[in-house]
Amino acid sequence: MSENPQAPGPQIDPVWSLRTATAEDLDAIMAIETAEFSSDAWSSQAMAADLASPHTHYLVASFAGGPREIIGYAGLFAPAGGLDADIQTIAVSARARRLGIGRGLMTALIEIARAQRIREVFLEVREDKPAPRTLYRDLGFEEIAERPGYYQPDNVTAIVMRLSIPQPETGIGRNA
Repeated sequence: MSENPQAPGPQIDPVWSLRTATAEDLDAIMAIETAEFSSDAWSSQAMAADLASPHTHYLVASFAGGPREIIGYAGLFAPAGGLDADIQTIAVSARARRLGIGRGLMTALIEIARAQRIREVFLEVREDKPAPRTLYRDLGFEEIAERPGYYQPDNVTAIVMRLSIPQPETGIGRNA
């Protein structure tokens, strides 16, 4: 962290990077998970299973140039050969918000899906979370359904969103 004499307290370096998550990241991921989703956080066992699954792709974010403290994470469930995928979870620590990290994580997961030739990506988001809903709409997701009472124990409706991923044209099979 760098100090700025005109601003109170330490300043956060806004330069961050992404990498593939490993099992060694579980504790740091769970610290953010339980802080951000206190009433409906995933269990450590469920998160560990997802990190270990050959069908998921998890990324973590950290600030560059300092300790490798994890400040965000996101996961994509995309079985090989499948045509659709699901964003499993995404979170950014409170102290690292508004720096584009959530957008960066989502964009990277969408690119992973595109590389696997996935056609559609789905996610659920709490109806009482307007900031993530806006981000997802900005990234091209559309709201397609609601699941009343999906988030428990808060009894909050989930908004189901879908992103259609256009596939690159190869020129094969087209008249030139």
